[in-house]
Amino acid sequence: MNRKHLCIVGLAAVCLTVTIGRPRAEEAPAVYPTAILSFAERGAGVRGYGEMVGDILFASLAARPELFLVDRQDLAKTLQEHELSLSGMVAPGQAIQVGHLTGARIILTGSVMEADKSIYLVARIIGTETSRLFGESVKGRTSDEIGPLVEALADKVANTIVEKANLLVAERVQVEDRIAALNDRLGDAERPVLMVRIEERHVGQAVIDPAAETEVTLFARGSGFEVIDPKIGREKQADIVIEGEGFSEFAMRRGNLVSVKARLEVKAVDRRTDEIIAIDRQTAVEVDLTEQIAGKSALQSAAAIIAERMLPKLVGRE
Repeated sequence: MNRKHLCIVGLAAVCLTVTIGRPRAEEAPAVYPTAILSFAERGAGVRGYGEMVGDILFASLAARPELFLVDRQDLAKTLQEHELSLSGMVAPGQAIQVGHLTGARIILTGSVMEADKSIYLVARIIGTETSRLFGESVKGRTSDEIGPLVEALADKVANTIVEKANLLVAERVQVEDRIAALNDRLGDAERPVLMVRIEERHVGQAVIDPAAETEVTLFARGSGFEVIDPKIGREKQADIVIEGEGFSEFAMRRGNLVSVKARLEVKAVDRRTDEIIAIDRQTAVEVDLTEQIAGKSALQSAAAIIAERMLPKLVGRE
C-alpha cells in the first residue's frame, strides 16, 4: 500500500472516530401540554381552597420539564369566552372541548374535601385525546398547612402523567395514515374544487413559509380534492374557499429546547352563495430546538386537525 493510500485510510479512520465520538443532536423530548382547572370545594372548612390548590399546583408543576402548562389567565379567558365554567368533577367530554380550545392534551382538576378532621386532595387526570382518566390523592389533618399537601399531590400527578402518558395521550400517527383514514371516511363522495388561503404570523419574527396553508392543502389533495393555487389561480375557479389566519408565539425555554403555542382559525365559504359552510379553530403546542421550527410545527399540527374535521363537511353538497 503506497503513502497516498495510507493517507486516505488514515483520514477515513479519523473521520469515523470523530463521527462515532460526536454526540448526537439533542432531540426534543415528549412534552405534555396540561391545563389546570380550579378544584371543587366540599366542606365549610375548605372554603376558598379550590383556587388556591390550582395556583399552588401550577407553581409546583411549572418546574417539571415533562409538562407545558397552559397559562392560567389565558385558560380563564378562553373558558369565559365560550361560556365554560369547569372545575372539580369535569366530565371527559368537556375535557375534550377544553383541549380543542387550549391545545391541552391533559386536563388536571379535582376536589378538596373535609371529613372527620381530615383534609383530602383528590386529583383527576384526564387525557383530552383518549378520554382516559386517572386519579391521585393525598390526606392530611385540617390543621396542616395546605402548601406541603399540594406539593405532595403535584409529585404524584407528575409521575402519573409520565408513567401513563401512553394511555392519556394519543399516539402520533403518520400523515400518510391520517390521509388514508380521511379518504376512507369520504368514500366516493364528489369532492368540490377548493382554494386554500390562510395567513399566518409568528409573533416577533417574519413568516418564512405558510405552514398551515400547506398542511390543509396537503390533506385536501391527498384525499382527492382539486386545489387551486391562491397565488396564480383565480378564485372563481373554486367551488369553496377555505380561508383563515393563524399565529404562533414563544411560550417557554428549557435548556436548548423551545416550546411554542399556535392558534388557527379557519372557515369554508361557498364561493357562489357566500354561505359559511364550516368554521373551526384549534390550538396546538410543539417543542423543538429552534423557535421558528417549533412555531411552524405547532401551526402544522393545528391545521392537520382542522383539515380532518372540516374536509368531510365539504363533500356531498348539491
